[in-house]
Amino acid sequence: MHYLVCAIIEHLQRELSTAVAAGKQAHDSATHAENIADNKYDTLAVEAAYLAHGQSMRIAELQQSIAVYQHFQRPLFNADATIQLGALICIADDQQQQRRLFIGPAAGGLGIDSELGRIQVITPATPLGQVLMGKCVGDDVVWQINQRRESFSVVAIE
Repeated sequence: MHYLVCAIIEHLQRELSTAVAAGKQAHDSATHAENIADNKYDTLAVEAAYLAHGQSMRIAELQQSIAVYQHFQRPLFNADATIQLGALICIADDQQQQRRLFIGPAAGGLGIDSELGRIQVITPATPLGQVLMGKCVGDDVVWQINQRRESFSVVAIE
C-alpha cells in the first residue's frame, strides 16, 4: 500500500510545481512597472497582489500536505479492523457499484488512479469521513449530503 502514499505525494508535488509557477507569474505581474496604478480606480496591481497571496497560501498548504504524507506511517489492517486514519476502503451502494476511498491525513478530494481503479482521498474531518470512522467490513452506512440520502456497505478495509 506504500504505492498509494507515494502516488499521493507525486500528485501533490506536481500541483506544487504548478502553483509555484503561477505564484511567480502573479508576483511578477503585481510588481511589474507597467501595472503601477495610474489612478485610484486602476486596480490591476492590487488584483495581481491578491492572486499572488492566494497562490502563496496554496503553496504553503501543498508543502504541508507533502510533509504530512512523507512522515505518515499507515497502520496495518486485518479482517477485523475498523476504519481509521490510513485505511483504504471499498464501499458498495445498493446497485453494487463500488468505490474506493483512502482515509488520509491531508489532501481530501484528491483522486488517484491505480491498478485497483480510481481512489478518492478523504479525511476524517469530512462528513463522509466522520460517518465511516470506526465502521467494520459488512457495516451498512447511511450518509446524507444536502437533501440526498445515500446508503452503502463497507466491502473491504485494507
